[in-house]
Amino acid sequence: MKKQIVILGGGTGGTMTANRLRRHFDADEAEIHVVDRDDRHVYQPGLLFVPFGLAQVDEIVRPRHRQLRSGIDFHESEVESVWIERDEVLLEDGTVLPYDLLVIATGARLQPEETEGLTGPGWNERAFTFYTPDGADLLQRALESFDGGRVVVNLIDMPIKCPVAPLEFAFLADAYFHERKIRNRVELIFATSLDGAFTKPVASKHLAGLLTEKDIELVTEFNAGEVDGVGGKLSSYDGRDLDFDLLVTVPLHGGAAYVERSPGLGDALGFVPTDKSTLQTLAQPNVFALGDATDLPTSKAGSVTHFEGDVLTENIVRFLEGRELDSSYDGHANCFIETGFHKALLIDFNYETEPLPGRFPSAVGPLPLLRESRLNHLGKLMFQWVYWHMLLPGREIPGIGPAMPQAGKKHLTTTTT
Repeated sequence: MKKQIVILGGGTGGTMTANRLRRHFDADEAEIHVVDRDDRHVYQPGLLFVPFGLAQVDEIVRPRHRQLRSGIDFHESEVESVWIERDEVLLEDGTVLPYDLLVIATGARLQPEETEGLTGPGWNERAFTFYTPDGADLLQRALESFDGGRVVVNLIDMPIKCPVAPLEFAFLADAYFHERKIRNRVELIFATSLDGAFTKPVASKHLAGLLTEKDIELVTEFNAGEVDGVGGKLSSYDGRDLDFDLLVTVPLHGGAAYVERSPGLGDALGFVPTDKSTLQTLAQPNVFALGDATDLPTSKAGSVTHFEGDVLTENIVRFLEGRELDSSYDGHANCFIETGFHKALLIDFNYETEPLPGRFPSAVGPLPLLRESRLNHLGKLMFQWVYWHMLLPGREIPGIGPAMPQAGKKHLTTTTT
């Protein structure tokens, strides 16, 4: 009997998974459905470049349905709820999709309304986010007219999509104001709820050093609770205030709204509890998840979704064939970090291993790890082509597999006396 596979989410994870499964299963073996609320697929790493005029929104947005292989049914609708006990998905338009296997790939949802005052007066006038196409576009106009003052880049709380992006924005802002020859009139502050610049100690120390070199003030453990967009004040729960002329914030994130409406599917934040090695959810054996929708202890980044996808596709096939699941996903994450002036550094890590210096993807390189280089910057720019033409269609990227490579990394040792 033909299997019914339903994939919720037409972003990176959902599209890649659908295309890989369509290549594996003939049309008479499996029917594949992809559901998403709209038909706009955003290349999210490109949003970082929009505020600085280095990319345009229309260059990084394409129709979702056109990224899917022939033979995949695309449904443009919100998900109302998932009935995991009945193996059915209810769409907002009333459609009911039964499934033999369900994949949750609906990512993370921005929740700026959860921070008091953020979306009130001053929103998209003095306070912005570049995490949406509209927000990035509006911020680009604000930066063009900005002639000096205090710029606060704020990460309200984890988890967020692409944890390095707020840092990248601060670095690129430094370069942008230098190029406009007004850097001496701009005070740059990076305020984060974390106790350091990043979640991983080795990388955090290195990135904090870069912030210092670029005269960007680092304010840690700043748990933002209220924004006064008119008065230009960001307040933390412990009573500290940061004045700003321009606020660039990364709002709170949560899971997709339908997860909260689906008993037994998600946690209190709307993320889906998922086995960190197999990508099978804890909700039901025939429900899998990947990408930003999960609760996995790794970065919510496109590279993670890519590496998860290799194991996920294999496990979907194994599950439908009644075989033991592959438990090899190791939390592999890989991130280019733009540092301005046409340079970037690269970090590569997993559940157990910190970002370390060395070379990637092997001992002979070509990309340096945890070190600024022009080659890393070019690698980040080139990845957009790879994304549209290799990653989303479900093709293999030569030399880069799901497991984190150990070769080329310089493991740091400590000595005791």
